[in-house]
Amino acid sequence: MKYYYLGLFLFFIGGLLSIPLPEKHKGRFVSLFSGLGTIFLLTSALNIILNNKIVSKSIFFPDPIGQVNFVIDPLSAFFILVISVMSFIGTLYAIGYIKPYLYKNKLISSHFFFLSTLIVSMLLVVTVQNALFFLIVWEIMSLSSFFLVIFENEKKEVMSAGIYYLITMHISVLFLIAGFIILSLKSGSLDFHLFRQVFASGNFISNLVFIILFIGFGIKAGFVPFHTWLPKAHPAAPSHISGIMSGVMIKTGIYGILRILSLMSIPSIELSYFVLVISVLSALFGVLYAIGQHDLKRLLAYHSVENIGIIGIGIGIGMLGLAYHNNLIAILGFSGGILHILNHSIFKELLFFAAGAVYNKTHILNIEKLGGLIKTMPYTAILFLIGSVAICGLPPLNGFVSEFLIYLGMLYSFEISSPAVLIISILTIASLALVGTMALLCFTKAISIVFLGLPRSDEADSVKEEVSPVMLLPMGILALFTFLIGLFPQYALNLVQNPALVLLKTQEHSLKFIIPVDILKTISAAGFGFIILFILIYVFRTLLLKNKEVSSYKTWDCGYQAGNNRMQYTASSYASPFLSFLKPLFIKDFHIKKPKGLFPKGAHFKLHIQDIFEFYLINPVIKTNKKFLERFYWIQSGSTQQYILYGLLFLIVALIGMIGVN
Repeated sequence: MKYYYLGLFLFFIGGLLSIPLPEKHKGRFVSLFSGLGTIFLLTSALNIILNNKIVSKSIFFPDPIGQVNFVIDPLSAFFILVISVMSFIGTLYAIGYIKPYLYKNKLISSHFFFLSTLIVSMLLVVTVQNALFFLIVWEIMSLSSFFLVIFENEKKEVMSAGIYYLITMHISVLFLIAGFIILSLKSGSLDFHLFRQVFASGNFISNLVFIILFIGFGIKAGFVPFHTWLPKAHPAAPSHISGIMSGVMIKTGIYGILRILSLMSIPSIELSYFVLVISVLSALFGVLYAIGQHDLKRLLAYHSVENIGIIGIGIGIGMLGLAYHNNLIAILGFSGGILHILNHSIFKELLFFAAGAVYNKTHILNIEKLGGLIKTMPYTAILFLIGSVAICGLPPLNGFVSEFLIYLGMLYSFEISSPAVLIISILTIASLALVGTMALLCFTKAISIVFLGLPRSDEADSVKEEVSPVMLLPMGILALFTFLIGLFPQYALNLVQNPALVLLKTQEHSLKFIIPVDILKTISAAGFGFIILFILIYVFRTLLLKNKEVSSYKTWDCGYQAGNNRMQYTASSYASPFLSFLKPLFIKDFHIKKPKGLFPKGAHFKLHIQDIFEFYLINPVIKTNKKFLERFYWIQSGSTQQYILYGLLFLIVALIGMIGVN
């Protein structure tokens, strides 16, 4: 545990000691200490994962907290690995991203302090085994991320998104408090280990508590219909914060769900279907709403919902395997879901960082106003393309491997002699295939509109050079990770084998014996074959064109040579044919001014896709609450005399209460 505590200390002290430093050195200082902390945390985490160890340490706090057990098993160690590595890469990227904000009256000191605090709180969340202390560090995580989201607090939309996020996180913690209260009352303790007896006492209590806690953790993770904070908070936050929140922080919600599962004996079939259905809906609606977005970071935020759904599908398949006592299905589902946690953190950070590079140069995120950036930002374009291929689940990159394991688990579920399982498995396979197709449509739109064609605005046209190497380096590292996992999937299994076995609560089986590793070796060979073939074709083309002048020619255009950027596909026109088939699943908000007369002076068309969950579920609650609170506006009159009267009345009531007690 000493390496774990030392890593925590280095992460935190880096943010704390950076406060008095000059602004230009803060990012480097925090990144240096984060790198040192990551080394110690990785040493501890890899040792525990690969050797299937459990280490723990107890610390006594004053009442009402009492004894707090810090436990690192392979599941916790896996999350420590993801949090530390991905957060460190985020701090590296922050050095370049924050540079334009230096010496512009921005709270750089507090920003890096809260960044370090967020990372430390996430690391504590995945090791603490005391309900009250868990809620404390969970709240620290939410508050520190709130202050990071509102970095550009002079913008009204940023503050609005930040407040929305903070309120949503406190709704989340209310469900967690309710679930932990039930567990604590039933077990007579705050210790997670003793919660096992509550889950073993009966299906009703076990199912009720799981659903309550699933909602609490699901809000943080971004499951539908609890996802509406993601497309608001991610576009508002700086891109390195968006990458860390989407790639890492929302996974603490997944950790909470997995930790509760590890405390349960065998989940019921009903709970397994519940998780699976919610996850399928999250994947489908997440990618559907992503297709209709024009804000690049908002588009990526909805893809976080999609990938949380894919992770949830893996968890649901694993739960079905446990419910039907089939370890093969369980371990395939859990290992696929856990590996996708790592994979998503890699390619989602890469995509958010690339979007941040675009924003860094253009100061816009509206896809409709971008274009042609591959000419001036070729490295960013290539890295965004790599992230796009990975998130679409295409070989030979990492997204394919984890989704393949989940598919494999669903295919093996056909062995269960249950018509319900057969039907749900077929529907889930079809849904996941549709999600992959829609993701491909979405990212062909994003790549083509943002990086290809002609610039659609002066901001895009004014870009003359690539972002700094300090921003490209973290993206390059992440791109390398996507290839390493995609090309060596049989070795990536070593990272998820023992974490998956924690959920099976057995050491009888090993992934290398259960999962057909030969298939993964074939995938590895095919991936290398594809890359070699690509290189050979490129070399052959280069040799053919050597010493030859290559000129560009226009296609036959009937003599018309006056093409401009307004004659290109827009993001809306690209996605509209597909979205027209799915009208009931979202609300189209049109703003249109049609051309009139033979020589129209102007025309205008704008399409906005509204989230049906937000429109029909969240907004009515907000409006009702607002109307209720408006009845009490008179309390805040601004009158000093009235406030003094409130104080006097309070003192009288308190005095009467004390007299009554005595």
